[in-house]
Amino acid sequence: MANSDMIQNRDIVIVGQQPWDVEIGSNCKNIAAEFSRHNRVLYVNSPLDRITRYRRKHEPAVQKRITIVKGKQAGLEQIANNLWTYYPGEMIESINWIKSAALFNILNKRNNKIFARDIQIAMQQLEFKNIILFNDDDIFRCFYLKELLKPAVSIYYSRDYLLTVDYWKLHGTTLEPLLIAKSDLCVANSTYLADYCRQYNPRSYYVGQGCDLEIFSKESYAVPADTATISKPIIGYVGALQSLRLDLELLQNIATAKPGWQIVLVGPEDDIFKASSLHTLPNIHFLGGKPPDTLPAYINAFDVCLNPQVINEVTRGNYPRKIDEYLAMGKPVIATETAFMKTVFKDHTYLCNTAAEYVAAIEKALMENSPALQQKRKDFAASHSWENNVKEIYKAVNGLE
Repeated sequence: MANSDMIQNRDIVIVGQQPWDVEIGSNCKNIAAEFSRHNRVLYVNSPLDRITRYRRKHEPAVQKRITIVKGKQAGLEQIANNLWTYYPGEMIESINWIKSAALFNILNKRNNKIFARDIQIAMQQLEFKNIILFNDDDIFRCFYLKELLKPAVSIYYSRDYLLTVDYWKLHGTTLEPLLIAKSDLCVANSTYLADYCRQYNPRSYYVGQGCDLEIFSKESYAVPADTATISKPIIGYVGALQSLRLDLELLQNIATAKPGWQIVLVGPEDDIFKASSLHTLPNIHFLGGKPPDTLPAYINAFDVCLNPQVINEVTRGNYPRKIDEYLAMGKPVIATETAFMKTVFKDHTYLCNTAAEYVAAIEKALMENSPALQQKRKDFAASHSWENNVKEIYKAVNGLE
């Protein structure tokens, strides 16, 4: 990275939706690690809220936060050189059920003040000053942090279109555009989301996304025990099995059309997936959630990789990080066609709209897969490093000066 593009020796505070101890992969965690190569980084987990405190009190992650709120454990932990994570010591109120915008805004500002006060405690311990504030898609809890923390630069990071999700829809429809507008700049991991942000802030940039290339580029992987007895060909998917994002009917149609193909789904299921008729099909295998460091071994066991998205406002413009992970391992990838997928991945994936197209593309991928094609996929994925992603963020920040 050229020195002119780099930001270094700065203090960066990251806030957002995904905590450091999240079980699935996280763009923001990867970005934090890359920031920390040349800067000091404080990764702040969202504060414990009252409903979570009582409804999920038996979960280990929540128990840890309760212990910290009670003052029995320090909230600041060093993860690596130049990188700390912080579990806030104060609880906030659960307010998203409130319909009145005026009352919600009053209580949300109070929550923001509690959160900001907590962050300042950690900043003082680390002697952070003149910070860059990086907000990973957290509309409510971080809405007033620019005013309260007074960062040198405030960045809003958009990686999902949230406003069709019930949790964000009611108040987020008003607040997200305001948050985008008042941020010093916005960065997005897809052209679709960059265009969305640009409606409210002209300083909005597409910065792409990275991939954990190191763990997806080993020479060999042990075959996971729960795939060893599954016959070939294996058509696989790795990731959260959420009905909001994946097309259950499409999966059923593929499995029904080709009973000799084994469809392997690796990831935690939502309630709709758990109750679906997919569980009755003998050639669909649900393997459950797995630790992130084991996922390359599962992908390696696949003959073809899928991303069977359902098209809606949430998925239309998102950047599926699993596409790069599949390609980094040289695997043929069959995915639902979107404008973003056509822009970025059309030359390296098979893009489809219907179950019939999926079946034909899988057949083609199985037939024409070769070492040369595998290497082309790996080379393309290698250009999507977290270093390159963060370089684009640095360029956007430097453009403010």
